[in-house]
Amino acid sequence: MKYSGSFNQSLKIQSRIIGALFLREILTRYGRHNIGFFWLFVEPMIFNLGVLIIRFVMHEKTFGLNLVPFVATGYATIILWRNTINRAGNAIEPNRSLLHHRNVRVFDIFVARTILELIGSSLSFLIIMSTLIATDLMAPPNDVIKIVEGWLLLAWFAGSFSFIVGGLAFFNEVFDRVWHIITYLFLPICGAFSITAFAPPALQTVLNWVPIVSCVELIREGYFGVFVDSTYNIPYVVVFNLINTLIGFYLVSRVSLHVEGA
Repeated sequence: MKYSGSFNQSLKIQSRIIGALFLREILTRYGRHNIGFFWLFVEPMIFNLGVLIIRFVMHEKTFGLNLVPFVATGYATIILWRNTINRAGNAIEPNRSLLHHRNVRVFDIFVARTILELIGSSLSFLIIMSTLIATDLMAPPNDVIKIVEGWLLLAWFAGSFSFIVGGLAFFNEVFDRVWHIITYLFLPICGAFSITAFAPPALQTVLNWVPIVSCVELIREGYFGVFVDSTYNIPYVVVFNLINTLIGFYLVSRVSLHVEGA
């Protein structure tokens, strides 16, 4: 019982610390002026809507599917994983002074920043989808549960991988810059611009090994239903995310030894 009480107390303290770091991250990034923290989800919404309008004006066809939901479900996933992972590269230096406080740890900084990005991307996706459905620009989704499952799996991937990128970037500053280039090169095979079933057989084999693609395919099946031939492997994504999480936690613990012990 004494151990349980100690654990609960520690959990409450850490929750308050992460919450405080979360609010601090919002204030330092978006400030109190203009629309303030609303930029958290307005910024990704602007990007999403901008791309959607351009493609709509160009009257592009997308694998015989409705253009609006195809673009909306695709670009939203890019914002989710790319923003979350990219923001982790410089998580330590701006918050290094906070580590002088006894209860603040490197882990807390990474968690607060990751949660901020995941919430912003998720709110953006929810608002855009709701608005497009309410204005009859797209039909309601076929299976909301599948969309949520795919989104949560992708959020898990982005969160766990952000720990890996953040840890490696701390030990090698060049890695952070190289990683941003890698994300651009990764865009053609992230599943946002295509459907696996329409890709050449050789490329399909490659796409099946990319966990992000399975998440996007599950989200698109959740929206389009039987009108899209989706290919995904949920057990593979779960195992991949578990391994990512363990590696990420290990790297963050190594960062903690260097920073907190300094």
